[in-house]
Amino acid sequence: MTTLRPFTCDDLFKFNNVNFDPLTETYGLSFYTQYLSRWPEFFQLAESPSGQIMGYIMGKVEGHMENWHGHVTALTVSPDYRRLGLAALLMNFLEDISEKKRAYFVDLFVRKSNKIAINMYSNLGYIVYRTILDYYSGDQEEDAYDMRKALSRDTERKSIIPYTQPVRLEDLDMH
Repeated sequence: MTTLRPFTCDDLFKFNNVNFDPLTETYGLSFYTQYLSRWPEFFQLAESPSGQIMGYIMGKVEGHMENWHGHVTALTVSPDYRRLGLAALLMNFLEDISEKKRAYFVDLFVRKSNKIAINMYSNLGYIVYRTILDYYSGDQEEDAYDMRKALSRDTERKSIIPYTQPVRLEDLDMH
C-alpha cells in the first residue's frame, strides 16, 4: 500500500532513485529546501511499505488576483513504480491543496516531446494553455507547454482560454 506523506529534509538524501530519470528536472539542494520551508504543504512524497521513495510532487501557490494559482514545479515517479496511478494521485493531492488555498487554476510546464506526460495531464483535465519557446535550455533546447486546469473558484473558466501564439520566456509573468 502506498503512503502519501510530507517530504522532509532527510528525504533529500534518499530520492536519487527517482531523480536519475532523464525527464526529471533536478535542482540544487537549496532549491528543494526553499520549497520545503515556503510551501511544505505542496511537497509530498509517495512511499512504499518498505520505505522506498516511489515518487514525489513539489509545487507552490503564487500569482495575484485572478492569476492566483497552484503550480507544479516537479512531479516524478520512479521507473519501478510507473503505470500504477501514482502521478495522478500526487496531482490530485496538489489540486486539493490549491483548492483549499482558493486558487483559480493549477499550471505546470512540460517538454513538448514528453508525449506520455502530456497525455496523462490531458486525461486529468489539463489543456495546453500556451507554448513557451526555448523554455528548457542546456544541451537540448526545447519548447514547453504551459498546461492548465481550472479549479472551482474560476467559475467562468477564464484561466484556461488558450493563447493562439507562442510566447518567449522573457514575456512570462513569473510572480
